[in-house]
Amino acid sequence: MGNDPALIRELLEAGQRADDRAWQLPLTEEYAEQLKSNFADFANIGGRDGGAITAATFLGKFTQGLKWAHLDIAGTAYQGGAAKGSTGRPTPLIADFLLKRAAR
Repeated sequence: MGNDPALIRELLEAGQRADDRAWQLPLTEEYAEQLKSNFADFANIGGRDGGAITAATFLGKFTQGLKWAHLDIAGTAYQGGAAKGSTGRPTPLIADFLLKRAAR
């Protein structure tokens, strides 16, 4: 998720090349409703629905004038059971993205 289609496209393409695929989730204003607070300008956590999207919406509150993307890796960063531990995701995607940008 992010506010710049070109940046999002770059990240998705890096994921394809690195076989560490990602997909874009919607980032619409309805998720900002979950950040409303009675005590602060906005809350730092939304409701149960769209947790990854509300996290990106929260990030967007601090990025005025900047191009940004949010990769929510919480669900894929760790394995459970006998193979318990870190998966290393999205290291291949990020490495490919940075190498491609550095080569420009």
